[in-house]
Amino acid sequence: MGSTTRAVMSLTDAAAERVRRLMEKAGEDVIGLRIGVRARGCSGMSYTVDYAKETKKFEEVIEDKGVRILIDPAATMFLIGTEMDYQEDKLQSGFVFRNPNEKARCGCGESFSV
Repeated sequence: MGSTTRAVMSLTDAAAERVRRLMEKAGEDVIGLRIGVRARGCSGMSYTVDYAKETKKFEEVIEDKGVRILIDPAATMFLIGTEMDYQEDKLQSGFVFRNPNEKARCGCGESFSV
């Protein structure tokens, strides 16, 4: 029988396409995008997205839809079950995280609490 463990994070097709485009433009030794959280904002924490040039110790590596996402080990417990999406409209564009662990989100959508 195969493992039924659930990945820490999954990506929508739109998010995977955006990651692919970012990786093509990176032009350096970038191996993927690193997702983390940090203390910030009125609700307590915000998501971080950075280029990753290497895999750090204890990082979770997710290969989904042909792209690589690295999860900062300090963020893993906050991100379990999260879906990463990418949305664009006339006023803004960016990654959106649908996180089942969130208990509250600030009014501007920039920070959350668990």
